[in-house]
This record gives sequence, C-alpha cells and structure tokens, in this order.
Amino acid sequence: MQFILGLRSKGITDARVLKAMESIPREAFLEPTFQPRAYADTPLPIACGQTISQPSVVATMTIALELTPRCKVLEIGTGSGYQAAILSRLSRRVYTVERHRPLARLAAKRLEALDLANVTVITGDGSLGLPAQSPFDRILLTAASEDPPANLLAQLRPGGIMVLPVGQSDMLQTLIKIEKTDTGIEYSELGEVRFVPLLEGIAEDIA
Repeated sequence: MQFILGLRSKGITDARVLKAMESIPREAFLEPTFQPRAYADTPLPIACGQTISQPSVVATMTIALELTPRCKVLEIGTGSGYQAAILSRLSRRVYTVERHRPLARLAAKRLEALDLANVTVITGDGSLGLPAQSPFDRILLTAASEDPPANLLAQLRPGGIMVLPVGQSDMLQTLIKIEKTDTGIEYSELGEVRFVPLLEGIAEDIA
C-alpha cells in the first residue's frame, strides 16, 4: 500500500506500528471534504478548530511509547480519535480525554463503528489527567505544554513512558520522550513538531 511505503520512506520501520496504521482507515476520522487526502502525510482540519496529525507524526509518537499488549494508556487530546484507534491496536486499554464535547462525541462514534471496544472516550479537562484510572503504563499528549505537567507525570507508573510536545504554543515545539525510572526521569528529544496548546478546562462549544 502506498500509504505504508510513504511512511517507510520517512523512516518509519516499526512493523507493529505500520501494521496497526494499515488496519485503521484514516478517512473514517475525516469529514468528507478531506477524505480524498486521507493518506497524504499532512495534518488536516477537523471540527472545533483542531487538526488531525500527519501520519508520520502519529507513527513517531506511537513508536516512542514502546507499547505492549498489556499497556494501559492515557491519551490527552482525543481530537478526531485517529491516534486513539492506533493505540487501541497495540495496547490493552486506552483512555482518551477531550475538552471539546462535539469532538469527543464524534470520536466515540467513529471508534465504536470500527468496533474498537478497548477505547474509552471521556469529555474532560485533559490537563488534570485521569487520576481515578491511574497509574498508567503510557501517557501521550497531543497538545503542547511549556513543561511536562507534574500531575500527569505523577499518574505514570514507575517504568512507564510519556510522549509529548514541549514548547511555546505559537512556535515549533520539541517532541520529547520521558521514561520514569526508579532513580528519576530520563528525557530524550524526538524532533520538531507543531501542536495546539494544552489548555485547562472544558471548552464552551456550541453543539
């Protein structure tokens, strides 16, 4: 498939992640206007002024999480639901939090239509994480924070991994991987990205 060959050309070689991405129809997470461009390696607009990330970035973030079939994952920023769908193929359980109610409702419908029963979509303040379900084996943020949020790090189990964009919201950010070890926190940089900022509260959407 051209989509997978395109990802390979960007250096995405993890067989499990490629298989997961091949199994999830990206067009199912887009409005009809943008479906013809579903397999281009580009971000595309979705409702509530948000975007669906470009596939190579989704793949890079997913690989960095080092998911196993036993992982319980927290995603902050459901958006279209596409990233959660990929995570669902590679982990035991996915909790995804979205501050825009219309996006959360739509993502839940799309995930249900694909019979991805191990994903729970929650409308809420992602900056708070999901303490009731913690600790998590993996945490993924699809919104940029100036610093790794301490309360989310606290919800990551020892030995766990967090992947998030860090930096000013109106500039290029750095995608970082955090590994929580017995002796502290280890950081590694994965490249430059551009994401919407991590915001507190639940959005006041009309719909």
